[in-house]
Parts: sequence; structure tokens; C-alpha cells
Amino acid sequence: MIGQVIINGLLNGFVYALVAVGLTLTWGVMDIINFAHGEFLLWGMYGAFWIWALVGLDPLISLPIVVVLIFGLGVLTYLIVIRRVLNAQGLTALLATFGLSMVLKNLTQFFWTANYKNVTTPLVGSKSIKIAGLFIRQDYLVAAVGALLLTFAVMVFIDKTKTGVAIKATSMNKAAAQLMGIDTGKIFAITFGLSGACVGAAASLMASFTPIYPEACALYSTLAFVIVALGGFGNIKGALYAGVLIGIVESVGGYLIGTSFKYLVVFLIYLVVIQIRPRGLFGW
Repeated sequence: MIGQVIINGLLNGFVYALVAVGLTLTWGVMDIINFAHGEFLLWGMYGAFWIWALVGLDPLISLPIVVVLIFGLGVLTYLIVIRRVLNAQGLTALLATFGLSMVLKNLTQFFWTANYKNVTTPLVGSKSIKIAGLFIRQDYLVAAVGALLLTFAVMVFIDKTKTGVAIKATSMNKAAAQLMGIDTGKIFAITFGLSGACVGAAASLMASFTPIYPEACALYSTLAFVIVALGGFGNIKGALYAGVLIGIVESVGGYLIGTSFKYLVVFLIYLVVIQIRPRGLFGW
């Protein structure tokens, strides 16, 4: 039984990690806490749903389209909101993203109401397959494998491409990066767009089995902040490890002490870790 619980947590953890990767990019590169990160995920889920409802494309098929759309939302957010407050004093940037989150959430309810929406004919259903005595839902497995592959793709992009290296250089020292000829404004826009692309991909992977409504992504947003803090700001590999850890802790905690208290264990571990390692388990 405990093996089943752990595998369920592992599958959830990979999806949590992909959501957190987007947040850790903006936090690590720009030192910006994007409180609208959960709303980016929410808009990605609505995008996947409406493409399915209007055109008939399954969220797994429309994933590239949603990625491009939320990438664009991320770039627009930087150009319209973040760029104007990036060097502002105090909590101006944080409050700007908090305001943006409220705007996006209320626009969601204005346009699409608070009613639940579901993809009722997904390409991959909820039937389970049996592997080594463990039952794994097909849609959860596809989402987890997709999230893991995309997380690795982001790692390769950051480590192996010219733009990725420029993002890393900007995160380490913005002034030195500018002296080396890097257009940091362009890099910031790409970073925010890439952050949106990550949650857009996660949204498409989850849309087949997750009820979609204006508050659907509040929990994912909160867990993403916890994962980034545990994994280390700007550390993509750390976000992956911390996402898996949180997924397993959540699942095992729910099994041992009840589903009503499973997040008590998650946040307790978070509080303990930041007291011992303020920069996270896999921080700088």
C-alpha cells in the first residue's frame, strides 16, 4: 500500500516541479517574485479547455499552442508591468505582480464565470495500468512523464544554448553581462516568457483530469513557492528534486495522518528546512 502512495506522490511531484521551474527562473534571474504565476497556469488551463471545446483538439495535442500563448503572456507581462517596476525600491515589483494576479483571476471569472469546466473526452483516459503490482492512472502517468521530459528540456536549453547561457550570466551578474554585450532587457523578456511556457505546458498536461475554475491553481501556486524556496532560487535541478520531495511528502502525509492534514506536513518540513538552510536544500 505504501508503495502505491509513494508512486502517486512521485507522479504529482514531477508536475509540481515543472510548475515550479517557471517560478524559479524569474525569481533566480530577475529577483522577482511573480505572484501571478498561478494565474498564468490558470489561463493555460482555460486555453487548453477552450481549444478542446471549440476546435476539438485534446489538451495533449494543443500543448504547443498553449505554450506559445502563455509564453506571449509572460513576455507581455514583462513589457507592460515588470519592466516599469524592475528597479523600483521596496516591494513595488512584488505588489505589481500581486495586483496582476488579482486582475487575471477576476478577468477569468468575468469572461468564463465560476462554473467548473472539464475536458470530458480526453485522449488519454483515467483507466489504470498495473506495473509491478502498482496501479497507475494513464492520464497521471502521461502528465508526469511529459512534465519530467519538459523539465529536462528546460535544463538543456539553459545549459547548452547561447540564450540559456546568457540567462545564466544575467542571473549571476547583470552588470557584467551587460559589459559582455548581453541585452539584459531582452533576456528578462525571454525569461518571463519561458516561465510562462513552463506553466502553459503543465496546464495542458493537467487539463485532461483537473477541474478548471478560477481558484483551480491557487494550491499549485502556493506549492510552487515552497518548492522554489526548498530547491534554491534559480536552481532548476533543485526545483525538480524539491518538487518530487513535496509530492511524496504530500501523498505519504495524507496516507498516514489523513488528507485533511497532508499539507500540514508539507509546510512543517518547509519551515524546518529554511531554518537550517535558508537558501534551500540545493541552493547556491
